[in-house]
Amino acid sequence: MVRGALGAGFRVIGVDRPRGGSKKGVYRVRLDRSDPPSVIVYRWADEENFWPESVDDDGTGPFAPASGLAPFLAARRRLDEVGARVPRLLWADGVRERYAVVEDTPGGTLETLFATDPGRTDAALADLARTLGLMQRHRAPRYGRVDVLERGGTAAGSSCEQLVLDRARRDLEEAAGRDTRIKAMRGRLDERLRELRALVAPRTEYGLIHGELGPDHVLVSAEGHAVLIDIEGLMYFDVGWEVHGRDRRAQPAGGARPASVGPGLTDGARSCPGCGAAPGRGRRPGPRPAGTWRRSGSPAGRH
Repeated sequence: MVRGALGAGFRVIGVDRPRGGSKKGVYRVRLDRSDPPSVIVYRWADEENFWPESVDDDGTGPFAPASGLAPFLAARRRLDEVGARVPRLLWADGVRERYAVVEDTPGGTLETLFATDPGRTDAALADLARTLGLMQRHRAPRYGRVDVLERGGTAAGSSCEQLVLDRARRDLEEAAGRDTRIKAMRGRLDERLRELRALVAPRTEYGLIHGELGPDHVLVSAEGHAVLIDIEGLMYFDVGWEVHGRDRRAQPAGGARPASVGPGLTDGARSCPGCGAAPGRGRRPGPRPAGTWRRSGSPAGRH
C-alpha cells in the first residue's frame, strides 16, 4: 500500500497506532526517509470498529454510523471543493475498498495543544473558524450525509428537527434505564423536549457540517492550519447542531471557551441545549482487545 502511494526507494522502519481510531484502524508508518518521514494508513474492517450498532438500520440516516472508504472519499471531494483542509490522499484501494494512505500531520490535535502549547491555539482556532464559515455557507436543499446524497439517495426522516427530537427521546429512554433519578423525571423531560422542538422553525436549506466536530478531530499543521480528520460523517444538516456541539466540545480543560472558534449558536441549537452534541457522543465504543490502544510513547493524533 505504501509503495503504491510513494513508489520504491524506501524501507518501513516502524508502525505505530496513534490514539483514537475507534471506527477504523489508523496506523502511522515510519519510513527511512525525510520526505515524507511517515504516512498514515487507514483500514476499514468490522474488527476495527468498536462502536455499537445504530438504530438507523438502513444506514442512510444522518446519525447512522459513517465508516468506509466510500464515505471518506466522498467527504474528501466535497471538503476540497469548499476549500477545507484535510490530509492529502496518497493512495486508495480501488479493489477491496478497505484501505487508504494519507499524508501524516505530525503536529498533534487541537485538543492536545490546549494542554501542551496553548499559545499555538489562537491561530489554529482562527483558521478553523474560517474553515467552518466556508462549510456552513455551502448550502444544499436537502439534508443527509454527503456520500448518500452523492449516489442519489435520500436521508431517512422527515426533517432535521424531528430527527434531533427522536434522537433525544431515544437517549432519554436509554438514560432512564440506567439512572433512577432520570427515570423519575422522564415524563417531565420528554414534555420539555417536545416544547423545545416546537420552538425550532422549519429549515429550507442546509449547511455542510463535519458531524462529529471537536478539538480531537482537528489536527494542527506545522504552519498552524486546522486540518479536519474523521470526516466520513460529513453531512448537510442544520448548522446549529454542529455549532452547539462544537462549542461544548471545544472548551479546554481550564474552562475558558475559545472566543475565536466561530459564530454563536443558531436558534435551533439554543432551543435544544444538551441535544446538540455530535451524533454518537453519548454512546461509547465497545471494548478493544488487549494491546490495541495507543502505546504510551506514540505521538498523539486521531483520524
